[in-house]
Amino acid sequence: MHIVAIGGSDAGISAALRARELDPSVDVTVVVADEYPNYSICGIPYFFSGEVQPWQSLAHRTHADLEATGMSLRLNTLATDIDVPGKRLMLTGSDGASSELAYDELVVGTGALPSDAGITGVGRLTPEDGLHVIHSMGDTFALERQLDERRPASAIIVGAGYVGLEMAEAFTVRGLAVTQLQRGPQVLSTLDPELGGIVRAELDDHGVRVVTHTTVTAIEKTAAGLTVTATSDGVPATFTAELVLLVVGVRPNTDLLERAGATLGAGGAVVVDEAMRTGLPNVYAAGDGIVTHHRLLGVTYLPLGTTAHKQGRVAGENALGGDARFAGSVGTQVVKVFDLVASRTGLREREAAAAGFAPATTQVSADDHKRYYPGAQPISIRVTGDTGTGRLLGAQLVGRLGTETAKRVDTYATALFAGLTVEQVSDLDLSYTPPLGSPWDAVQVATQAWSRQVGRAGDLVGLVRDTDVRPLQAAPLAGSEDGPEEKGG
Repeated sequence: MHIVAIGGSDAGISAALRARELDPSVDVTVVVADEYPNYSICGIPYFFSGEVQPWQSLAHRTHADLEATGMSLRLNTLATDIDVPGKRLMLTGSDGASSELAYDELVVGTGALPSDAGITGVGRLTPEDGLHVIHSMGDTFALERQLDERRPASAIIVGAGYVGLEMAEAFTVRGLAVTQLQRGPQVLSTLDPELGGIVRAELDDHGVRVVTHTTVTAIEKTAAGLTVTATSDGVPATFTAELVLLVVGVRPNTDLLERAGATLGAGGAVVVDEAMRTGLPNVYAAGDGIVTHHRLLGVTYLPLGTTAHKQGRVAGENALGGDARFAGSVGTQVVKVFDLVASRTGLREREAAAAGFAPATTQVSADDHKRYYPGAQPISIRVTGDTGTGRLLGAQLVGRLGTETAKRVDTYATALFAGLTVEQVSDLDLSYTPPLGSPWDAVQVATQAWSRQVGRAGDLVGLVRDTDVRPLQAAPLAGSEDGPEEKGG
């Protein structure tokens, strides 16, 4: 039996590893468009900040590690077409030579592509001109060359989502003056404004110039470097820097499957069922190019590295004839911004209302451990629950580095996965010792506040509504105002 996986990132490699794990006799080939299989795209900002060195450290597994599992790698090879009836994959090598590869089962993990948000001039500019994206190791090397050889003093980052914020920190650490442009009213628009404002303050405190309500319309090369033309608060504006980084979301890379006859769905991604079947015979798909089965929303598009790993594992098992199912996502995400950690899981109030729930949200500040033990710091937590059933719908947390904010959002994610009510989170038997927590953990302090302020069956008791908050513009669930944002593995 011959299984072929397309894509050397999270989904493709996970599928290949699972197939080899379950049946070491199966023949598995992974087709990779470049020469860097199984590299962590999520780790790239920390390479630029100098925290991860050398770049080879970004490999989850080396080329030799992967081949030691028994899989074969076809590097620098582009999959161009799928002959579904003939079960053949058309390939083009880096030398331009064409070839074919027969398969019994095919797993497609072609991922997503960077969006250009319709900005004029992007297609004409190259990294040599100073315009960059960071979607691959090739992009990483191009940006590192400019930083090392030209030593720019200034940078503009278009987009203030997860990767944009991580790169704002990396550039600042390297001594660049950073201007961050965001189309919407706040940075990190996947959080409510109350918590997004805390993240904005952290950027301000570290010298990042943040300009919101700014829509970039064009980028051009000028004598001064790169000039960004925009509309800021309805007024024409220009910004100039030696380097521009474009991080305005991604779009699913569906061309290969679409030509083969696959159906597109939410977000323009390929439709699959929970077994990762595309509807094409013997063809599975996983990762950032496909729809996501969400435990609260149903089918949506939510490109996350954690999701891609799980989907790839399901696809690899089922390609062997298994019956695995993707259990669904709740959209758990976290980001470090200088000395701050921001995280979310599930739905915010407006997302929950749009999905047909009757949501209410409360906010508290709770210490990460007992106040009498030195070093206690507050975590700001927003909890969203359904007023009719009491079901937990989502949580957002912002705390200082070291407050275990990332692990605390995981507690909420686990509760969401299990379908717990807000009050049931307060019943969880969580660990306690004064240097690390409290008898009632911060996550439970927040759920108890929700229970106090929100009565059962919609009986609201003193609930503070966000009447003083400017309404956000409509935005996709998982990304910036410009579109969904990929978080790789």
